[in-house]
Amino acid sequence: MKEVKRLLKILAVALFSLILLVGCQSEKTSEKTENTKETEEESKEPLKFSISMRTLAFTHVENSPNINEDEYVKELEKLTNTDMDIRLMPHNEYSTKMDLMFASGDIPDVVQTSAGYGEGSGQTLQQAVEAGVFLPLDDLIEKYGPNLKKYIPKAAWEKQRYKDGKIYSIPEFLSNPSRRATYIRKDLLDKAGLEVPKTVEETLNVLREFKKMGVAQPFGGRADFKYADTFFGSFDVFPYSSMWELDKDGKPVPKFFDSKNMEAALKTYKTMYDEGLLHKEFLTIDSKQYKNEAITGNIGMWSMNANELLQWEQQLKENVPDAEIAVIPSPVGPDGKGGYYLYGDVTRAYAINAETKNPERIIKFFDWMLSEEAAKYFTYGIEGKDYTMENGKINYKTPVSVDEVNIERYRTAFLWMVQDTTYIKGLLELTPEGQELIKVYDTILAKEGRDGINFDPPLTALDTLPDLQPSSDTPPKLLMGHMAKMITGAEPISDWSKVVEEWKERGGNKVLEEAADRYKKKEFTESRRK
Repeated sequence: MKEVKRLLKILAVALFSLILLVGCQSEKTSEKTENTKETEEESKEPLKFSISMRTLAFTHVENSPNINEDEYVKELEKLTNTDMDIRLMPHNEYSTKMDLMFASGDIPDVVQTSAGYGEGSGQTLQQAVEAGVFLPLDDLIEKYGPNLKKYIPKAAWEKQRYKDGKIYSIPEFLSNPSRRATYIRKDLLDKAGLEVPKTVEETLNVLREFKKMGVAQPFGGRADFKYADTFFGSFDVFPYSSMWELDKDGKPVPKFFDSKNMEAALKTYKTMYDEGLLHKEFLTIDSKQYKNEAITGNIGMWSMNANELLQWEQQLKENVPDAEIAVIPSPVGPDGKGGYYLYGDVTRAYAINAETKNPERIIKFFDWMLSEEAAKYFTYGIEGKDYTMENGKINYKTPVSVDEVNIERYRTAFLWMVQDTTYIKGLLELTPEGQELIKVYDTILAKEGRDGINFDPPLTALDTLPDLQPSSDTPPKLLMGHMAKMITGAEPISDWSKVVEEWKERGGNKVLEEAADRYKKKEFTESRRK
């Protein structure tokens, strides 16, 4: 009898425990259901978030009275159920503005950065990551970013991985690192009866002929040699942050240490300067004036990103109807090679503020950028305005005016934040000219371009040496000062070896020591092309 009572007590306790467990589970289920309902209700409301974005010197962006009221921004918000507060950062003041933004503490929900944690974004970005300003995104991307995981290459993700092993930003990527190209007025070349030049000397002869024909600027020069560094590529002496090589002793040194080839490149620019083959005030020409001179017909040869050829040509034809632009192989130097510096795997990236509400919805916003719906919108624009549908096919209204071309460029390159930015395939496939440009990437650009040993993150010794700190595509102040004087005749070009020694004495020796240590530890990336 006692045994029966004991069993009954055990059963009673078990039953009570089961009731409690079911009750708790019921409460949790109820709570989860309520939370799910709240999340669903919340997702119906537009996601409000702020984002800082570099203007990229795009005319439509910089001329906009209020980018947040732009009709293409409004359409993007409609498609993604968002309400964005875009905060523009002037292209030429980007690094400074980034530093000021972090110093003020007024940091938007999303911060557009450059490729990694060094070039273009400044040391402040690394400090912000260290301070916990940004969210690690690995788990969020895994859960909410299927397109991001599927389409963004591993190399691009690795560029966004910080030294703690975590990913802090979503990259816009580049599948072809050879992006910049040499443009020439093909109509002028044909008129002169000349073949496409191959060597530096042949190129100078073409420029001389252009001058005889009355071209104001046979070669397009620009401040700090930005997009005007063609001949530094010919001689493989780009004085930039990613351009290092091994010297005869097997130690890493900047490529501008090669005095023989650096002097040859400087002599080429001095020849153009002395003979009037480039603007006498080229050292002061900014990006806006540079483009304006090209599209008004004042330049015979210049450099620009290849994916913009058709847009620039269309704008040029507004002023010179018979003009024709072609991409040609860049002039080669003594080693039979040439071209511009190769871009990295990432062009822009987007980090999320750690204090942001609903970061998962921001991940979904960027994930949408790689969807078919996004590709259709960014490529062709707004239905009824930019294109119509006929028998299930898109009938795109090719831009005609300068403003229309600027809008297309803004929509496809500025607003489309995450994509393969090599070129807009959907647009190029529409015309024979576009299809021909696709071939240019395969037949010309794929075979040229200069690269070097690359330290990323950048060498920290340069952080305290502003006069020695280069950008991704412009020389440091110290070198630029001497280069300008040598080209204009104020200093002898034969003194370049003295410039190298000055660089060492003003802190460069510490940079060399760090580079040697990083190279020994294999903390660098190999050159893809020499």
